[in-house]
Amino acid sequence: MPSAPPPLPTPPPDPSRITCSTCALRPVCLPTGLPASEVHQLERMVSDRRLVPRGTVLFKPGDPFEAIYIVRTGFFKTSASAEDGRDQITGFHMAGEMLGLDGLFRGACESQAVALEDSHICVVPYGRLDDLCREIDRVRRQFHRLMSRELVRDQGVMLMLGSTRAEQRVAAFLINLMRRLRARGFSSSSVVLRMTRDDIGSYLGLTLETVSRSFSRMQDDGLLEVRAREVRVLKPRQLLQLVRRSA
Repeated sequence: MPSAPPPLPTPPPDPSRITCSTCALRPVCLPTGLPASEVHQLERMVSDRRLVPRGTVLFKPGDPFEAIYIVRTGFFKTSASAEDGRDQITGFHMAGEMLGLDGLFRGACESQAVALEDSHICVVPYGRLDDLCREIDRVRRQFHRLMSRELVRDQGVMLMLGSTRAEQRVAAFLINLMRRLRARGFSSSSVVLRMTRDDIGSYLGLTLETVSRSFSRMQDDGLLEVRAREVRVLKPRQLLQLVRRSA
């Protein structure tokens, strides 16, 4: 009698169908200790969960501010026009982080957000969020905490750009990126860079050639192993010491 065929592998869950109560990012995105009834209210606050294909513009300067976007999977870059007309990268955003907050001030988006890979987002209309913040104090505090996290990260970038040399900027960028990924359960020693060297240079105020030389120098010094966009940290303590020398 022939043996039964092996069972088919279980397909991965569709990110667009995952709810707040089942999302792996819940500890990063939502307040801890929320009862099921309040989690259900949060789920109703999300108007849409959708795929943003790689290279797609999520929003651009001048678009009306109507919603905040939470990255569920994938990676985005944001950019704005500098005074001299250059397109300046202002940030890289991963799972559990918010996009669109800059539109809150003037009622219109100030930057452009582009998906660096196929990504999924949660769309939260700001009016719904504002109403829920009035109803649930823990949600209000969490929203303020997430906003503060964005401000602190931006402040850290400003301090880094004003006081470090090129190689230290690239090292600090890698350390920050890996710490954020580690908080989401990813490897703390290796990363596949979704952004280009040119994007990193724009963000750090460096040329493409300078970024490439910095990676090569750190690899020659045995701190990193670099293979195209894959970067593995071989000596994390020495890499951190390199950054701290600028303090």
